Amino acid sequence: MDTLTQAPVLARFGHAVSDPTRARILLALSEASSYPSDLAVSLGVSRQSMSNHLTCLRGCGLVVAVPDGRRTRYELADARLGHAIKDLLGVVLAVDPSCCAPDGKCLV
Repeated sequence: MDTLTQAPVLARFGHAVSDPTRARILLALSEASSYPSDLAVSLGVSRQSMSNHLTCLRGCGLVVAVPDGRRTRYELADARLGHAIKDLLGVVLAVDPSCCAPDGKCLV
């Protein structure tokens, strides 16, 4: 397992939140740990899709799987991620619509 700091951490985080479903998963997990099936229901995605997204987030080092009896619960890998996510939600961006689409994708 590699340990990343600074710019590579931001790049991984950016990749993870570039997908709206993964961003919603991180938001949900910043509130409380959860089981994949519960996350799938609350976010309105299939269990297979949820599994794929959690695998990506786990691979990026942002979430961890915690055995809980016969089930597996997911939580943020570091509590500071929850604080960072909440801080980011307070950021107000001045967006140039000629450069960025409403979904956040760059047009240039």
